[in-house]
Amino acid sequence: MRTREFAVLGLGEFGYSIAKTLAEQGCQVLAADMDEERVNSIAPMVTQAVRADLTDPAVLEELGLEGLDGVAVALANNLEASIMVTMAAKESGVPYVLVRAQNELHEAVLRKLGADEVILPERSMGVRVARSLVAGRFVDMAELSENISMAELTVPEEWAGKTLSGLALRQKGLNVIARAEKDGEIVTRLDPEKPLEPGDIYIIVGETRAIENLF
Repeated sequence: MRTREFAVLGLGEFGYSIAKTLAEQGCQVLAADMDEERVNSIAPMVTQAVRADLTDPAVLEELGLEGLDGVAVALANNLEASIMVTMAAKESGVPYVLVRAQNELHEAVLRKLGADEVILPERSMGVRVARSLVAGRFVDMAELSENISMAELTVPEEWAGKTLSGLALRQKGLNVIARAEKDGEIVTRLDPEKPLEPGDIYIIVGETRAIENLF
C-alpha cells in the first residue's frame, strides 16, 4: 500500500499536533513554518521540515504541493496567508485541503475558495464539551457528521451483569463497535452475550440525539 503524503503549513499548536500525529500514523509529512524553533522541534518527527515564508507565492511553488494526498493549512492568525495558501493548494490539485479559520467570516471565505474542511477549534471544542456535560457518563464524544456521533462510554453500575444483546441498543439506533482495553488495545470482536463489567469502556456510534438520550 502506498504511503500517504501530507503537508502541514503553519506549526502553531494546532498545526504541530496535526503534523506529529500524521507522522506517528506512518504518513510522509512535509511541515513548514517561518518560526525556526518550531521547525527544528518538529524536524525529528516528520519526513521534511522547512523554514519558509508561506506568504510568498514563489515559496509555495517551491514546496511542491502537487501529488499530495492532503494539505492542512494552520495559519488562522494570518488571514491573508491562509487564504493564499488555500488557493495555492487547490490550484495544485490537492484533493483534500483542511484549513483552520479564525472566525465565521474567514470560514465562509475559505469555503468559497474550495477548502474541503474548515475548522474553528474553539467552536468545535465548545460543542464537544457541551455534549460531554449533557451526557456526563461518556469518557469522550465526537461528532462524525451533522447527526451522527461516536462516544466512549464507561459501563454504568445499572448495566453491570447485563449483556449487549439484553440492552437492545440497536433498537435505540445505537451500535456498539468496540471495547477499549486498559492497555489501550481496541477489541472489535465482541460477544453480545458476555456480561458487562463496571468500568469497562465501550465505543458506540449512532444518532447524536440517541446517544444524548441514552440515560
